Amino acid sequence: MNWENKFAHRTGLMKRSTVREILKHAARPGMISFAGGLPAPELFPIKETAEASHRVLQKYGSKALQYGETEGVTELRDYIVRQFSRGGAKVERENVLITTGGQQALDVIGRTLIDEGDAVLVENPTYLALLLSWRPFGANFIPMASDQDGLRVAEVEQKLSQKPKLLYLVPNFQNPQGTTLSVERRQTLIRAIQKSETLLIEDDPYGQLRYEGDFPPSLLELNGSINGNVVNVGTFSKVLAPGFRVGWVIAARELLDKLVLAKQAMDLHTSTFNQFLIWELIDSGVLDQQLPVLRKNYRERRDLMLQEIEEHFPEGLRWTRPQGGMFLLVTLPSGCSARQLAMKALERNVLFVPGDDFHLTGGENTFRLNFSNASPEKIREGIRRLADLLCEQLQKHPPEKAPAGVAV
Repeated sequence: MNWENKFAHRTGLMKRSTVREILKHAARPGMISFAGGLPAPELFPIKETAEASHRVLQKYGSKALQYGETEGVTELRDYIVRQFSRGGAKVERENVLITTGGQQALDVIGRTLIDEGDAVLVENPTYLALLLSWRPFGANFIPMASDQDGLRVAEVEQKLSQKPKLLYLVPNFQNPQGTTLSVERRQTLIRAIQKSETLLIEDDPYGQLRYEGDFPPSLLELNGSINGNVVNVGTFSKVLAPGFRVGWVIAARELLDKLVLAKQAMDLHTSTFNQFLIWELIDSGVLDQQLPVLRKNYRERRDLMLQEIEEHFPEGLRWTRPQGGMFLLVTLPSGCSARQLAMKALERNVLFVPGDDFHLTGGENTFRLNFSNASPEKIREGIRRLADLLCEQLQKHPPEKAPAGVAV
């Protein structure tokens, strides 16, 4: 069989996720992984989930095990409605679609909206799995610069005159940089978007994981209307557990109707049992109990990683200082290859993700570190192993002196 003649042309645009490939090494004995965007497994509410599972079967019986509506379980959709009906953006149940994780939400949006060659504005760097999802649909990605305050909105305003179809943005603790879009830039961006025909996709998987400062308003809230051109995507993966695979889309009813059709063709509906289970964990107060635990532990791990980096990394490197989330991005001196460094780090039982796959242009000298998954002991040991390697490698390529800790 000549398989190459059988595949659809779009499969040529599909590629393996670097993160998923690297994580294959994580189970190796002695390995310390800063690679995946993984929550801390020891913080999962296992006992509470077991108890909630029993209550779901008692309360809902066979309904929890049966096929359900594509749009999702009513109780969970109504919870999303209550959470996001703020600032004039009156969300109704008909505006909410429950998806199989936030990743499916992004996939159905791309499947529904993107035609071959459509212009899509994205931060550079941006979420890798978004690029992997939308490339096969023919998206023409246009990279937009960002800094420590997030997307440089002035540049976006210029690009909007060219009428791109979509703008994709992770405004809070962006993956991979960990940066957050400032309130001032959010307001400027919304004013520009409201004057355009571009649809803004607000992807916010980490927004509840803030460790300092105030919670900024969402872009949906600032837009002031659910019928405008802002779509919100979220997930329970980072605040309860990713194994549930439950996320959502909030959008104008006209768009949501089409998203429902796309999802029906994919999986009919998100797991009914898992939706009821998530709702039971919310209704019984487990989520409210879980969030302070996550914030405390992840804040401590973030602070420890930054402290160890500050103390042990050689001069000439820069790194971001996230206010929350799970990641920070390190920038090596120009000309250094983070991918080559990753291979050498693997020999020392340390994993991280090279940054070039997150970038549409550049990024070869950057790498992402995750601080939420590793224990404090592993953070100390892993950063010191990495620091030793960096000192050795940079002796071969002495960098110009630069202020440490400056955001990319």
